[in-house]
Amino acid sequence: MNFITSLLNNLNYPTIFFLMMLESTVVPVPSELVVSPAAYHAAGGNLNMWLVILFATLGADLGATINYVVAYYVGRPVIYRFANSRLGHLCLLNQEKVEKSEKYFDNHGKLATITGRLIPGIRHLISIPAGLAKMHYGHFLLYTTVGAGAWNIILAALGWYLHTIVPEEQLHDKILEYGDYIKYIIIAIVLVAALYFIVKKQIKKRSSKQ
Repeated sequence: MNFITSLLNNLNYPTIFFLMMLESTVVPVPSELVVSPAAYHAAGGNLNMWLVILFATLGADLGATINYVVAYYVGRPVIYRFANSRLGHLCLLNQEKVEKSEKYFDNHGKLATITGRLIPGIRHLISIPAGLAKMHYGHFLLYTTVGAGAWNIILAALGWYLHTIVPEEQLHDKILEYGDYIKYIIIAIVLVAALYFIVKKQIKKRSSKQ
């Protein structure tokens, strides 16, 4: 944990990539404490905003792919055993969380891979049910990139905004304070995404009937 803390205190593109990769597996690295501070420093001219988002998204893609591949090949019993193990609990994981992500995936299908990346408690686990369901990897990667990219843009926008109103020593507390506002933005994005897919599906159905 001291190693991760050290990386969080010395953010650059490789550490952003690495930490976001960990965050998208099962290691409890809070993405808001990676992307938002990095964007804060980008606003100060120390990093490039778009590269922060790019490396964060690529890291998330790799971490999600690791989860996907493991779930794809080892199956549900092994995943559950790990979730219930001591190591799994150290990673803040348990069977209930995995089952919750599976239920969300089952209820929302492909859309879950996008919207699930935006929902706390599910976002870093949604790649597991995708792997268990043997979802096409190309589709999985595309939807993961869209979802992770949207999440990282939100966090980066927060960091950029905070640079204009708070000194760096208050940044951590302000990021946590603005967590509720982020949730509202996420809900709006999820609703828009859901509406888009519903309308697209209805249009496709009507076209097939003609």
